[in-house]
Amino acid sequence: MATMVAADLGAQSGRVAVGRFDGSRIDVGTVHRFANVPVQVSGVMRWDVLNLFDGVLQGLRIAARDAGRVESVGVDSWAVDFGLLDRRGHLLQNPVHYRDTRRAAAVDNVLAKIPARELYERTGIQLMPINTIFELAAMAADGDPVLDAADRLLMIPDLFHLWLGGAAVSEYTNATTTQCYDARSRGWANDLLERLTVPVELLPEVVEPGTVLGPILPDVAEQVGLSDVVIVAGATHDTGSAVAAIPFSSPQSCFISLGTWSLVGVELRAPQIDDATYAANLTNEGGVSGTVRLLRNVTGLWLLHECRRAWDRAGAKVSFEQLVTEAEDAPPLRSLFDPDDPSLGGPDVARRIAELCAATGQPVPETRAAIVRATLESLALKHAQTIDLVRDAIGVSPSVVHVVGGGARNESLCQWTASASRLPVVAGPVEATVIGNLLLQGIALGEISSLEDARRIVRDSFQLKTYEPEDNAHWLEARARFAAVASSSRELTEVEA
Repeated sequence: MATMVAADLGAQSGRVAVGRFDGSRIDVGTVHRFANVPVQVSGVMRWDVLNLFDGVLQGLRIAARDAGRVESVGVDSWAVDFGLLDRRGHLLQNPVHYRDTRRAAAVDNVLAKIPARELYERTGIQLMPINTIFELAAMAADGDPVLDAADRLLMIPDLFHLWLGGAAVSEYTNATTTQCYDARSRGWANDLLERLTVPVELLPEVVEPGTVLGPILPDVAEQVGLSDVVIVAGATHDTGSAVAAIPFSSPQSCFISLGTWSLVGVELRAPQIDDATYAANLTNEGGVSGTVRLLRNVTGLWLLHECRRAWDRAGAKVSFEQLVTEAEDAPPLRSLFDPDDPSLGGPDVARRIAELCAATGQPVPETRAAIVRATLESLALKHAQTIDLVRDAIGVSPSVVHVVGGGARNESLCQWTASASRLPVVAGPVEATVIGNLLLQGIALGEISSLEDARRIVRDSFQLKTYEPEDNAHWLEARARFAAVASSSRELTEVEA
């Protein structure tokens, strides 16, 4: 029996889970959860990483107390954000949040020095204002003294691995998301960064997913009550971990890792960087065992989390499950909107959704149930539209959609995604990110032989649920209306700009 611990840091919360592998099946249980609340300081939105690290340490203490002997620990997190360290390895400031406005403001200046097509040709990464390269370019352009004082850049999970085990390296799956990494040569794109006056000496060695980084630091071991534990850099990008845990039913499978973001794509054996993927703004993210995830980032359940947060502040405390139940009784396919519309990025998302529907000539969702229904249906239609983009880019039609992550337990969204895409949806496992993290640790420890073996273990260990498409006539009409609404929304944005 191998016992491993995974720390999974999401944009809304973090958790620590224990996995026990008996040689054929893996059992996973969460032992600690903690909030991840960004902090606005002097006009800059930042991650409170010290509080997050304390949450990880608390989870490790519980694991040590309840699980007995633990062989390994690994951390995964969201992508693109990073910490800067001085030459002694001390964190210079709390990492900037990817939704901070400075990155978006830097995009035009970056593209003036590196044309968008060239940037994509080298990195294979979807052009998004949240990407790491724009934060670094903004810091360089501003003459930010923190950049001058820095000796090393580490992505969020790499930073936590440093604090746990002392290794200052970058793991491949997360490094590829930065738009600072050459997808073909598999190394940092130093020449591009030099054109932006970003100091390339900050960038660390890149290691493969499933690398044993070394033993836990003695002071950390003493704090949490663990000994003889190794730190493993699995697939440290949470989507990389999640996709590693998908038990694909066929090579023509599409996936949606559904949480704060919806990551919609396919798994390939090599990056696909061409005119079609560039036009579709598809990203090539590094995966496990030589795979690449060709996908597109779609704004996901963050929209509902933000609505719920505002309703909670107004005194209407309601669970996420209750919101979905209320939405099921609201009129179907009444108001639709593009979840990626830039106007939805600010505060008071519920009001912004209503305004967007009004601006595109649709009924305004006035009740909580109507807003949630419109959001879930719009997400389903956006999933379908994005699946079509991927299909057209690779020239292969998917036969099934695998949905993993927290959204896999949202039965309405899974069913509506099946109906909108006209494809069966296989939902599960819900805890795919943690499971993938643990499976990569198992491979690193020699307990699991390969990625294929890991996916077989998932099939044997977790129950999946299949949703078949329904009401195709209604959803076909909705697909056409959604496409028109999204196009109208883009035109409005261009006029305002």
